[in-house]
Amino acid sequence: MRKTKMPTPDKALRGHEDVMPLSGIHFVNGNPIRPPFPEGIELAYFAMGCFWGAERLFWPLHGVYATAVGYQGGFTPNATYEDVCTGRTGHTEVVLVAYDPAIISYERLLRVFWEGHDPTQGMRQGNDVGTQYRSAIYAANEAQLASAEASRDGYQTELAAAGYGDITTDIEPAPPFYYAEEYHQQYLAKNPNGYCGIGGTGVSCPIGIA
Repeated sequence: MRKTKMPTPDKALRGHEDVMPLSGIHFVNGNPIRPPFPEGIELAYFAMGCFWGAERLFWPLHGVYATAVGYQGGFTPNATYEDVCTGRTGHTEVVLVAYDPAIISYERLLRVFWEGHDPTQGMRQGNDVGTQYRSAIYAANEAQLASAEASRDGYQTELAAAGYGDITTDIEPAPPFYYAEEYHQQYLAKNPNGYCGIGGTGVSCPIGIA
């Protein structure tokens, strides 16, 4: 049960000096997954349970340039998967979405986020339990922050009408993002029969429909 409680900074793992070595190329579309990205590309960050299944929801979307998975929201720099699984980093599993706002809106990404998982479960998602599976939106700017909060409020109304409890999603300015190991990147494209533990509520989100 200790993995369902956030560690304090003084109890968190110290981390590593070196950044994660990666090929830097998206396995599905061949685009770079590390910056610099082409002019006009913006970033969004979503945590919604196991990042293997979460990432797969975003890379097929028209207007998404690239996706990557990593760790965010905790205290341990350059954490490894083994670090995160101890419950002592404070990080959650996150999908980075590099997208072209001229083609796909941030609100459309928010709709995929809300409908792709159950945001009322706290420190878990389905059978995956622990702080690393908590729901979160890390906003890259003030406009994203406002949109995320507005979408939460709208979706909460829909969820309540369907009998669900309160949304537990963290919404805050984006902290540092640390890329996960190479084998985690686009995992379900490399392993089509791999595990995917996320699932939505079946409740439609009213934002991003247009």
